[in-house]
Amino acid sequence: MTARSKVYARSRLTNGKDLLPNIDGRSLIARRYRDICSAIAADQGGVDQLSEARIQLIRRYAACCVLAEEMESRLVRGGQIDITEHAQLTSTMVRIAQRIGLDRVPRDISSPSLADILREGRP
Repeated sequence: MTARSKVYARSRLTNGKDLLPNIDGRSLIARRYRDICSAIAADQGGVDQLSEARIQLIRRYAACCVLAEEMESRLVRGGQIDITEHAQLTSTMVRIAQRIGLDRVPRDISSPSLADILREGRP
């Protein structure tokens, strides 16, 4: 296998074309999942700064968040939830969040200004 795969040889998921395999991404839950993934990636300095392992952890965290939110909305509507299941889910979320990192990582925006470029005489 070559060190670098051709872009067209990668999966739609890897290329960012699909949210998840066989999911069109238009459902309320799919949109919320995508929003959480995007927000966490942004908190970590942007998806381009993340390792594949961290991206996978973010995806698992987002899935747990969606499940917890669904359970909590059921509870608020007056329904029953399994408190043990909710507690385990919350505990899992805490562990994953600790692995991802809880602090926001600033995005590097230290590109040279127009004045710096003109001073250096670069085109």
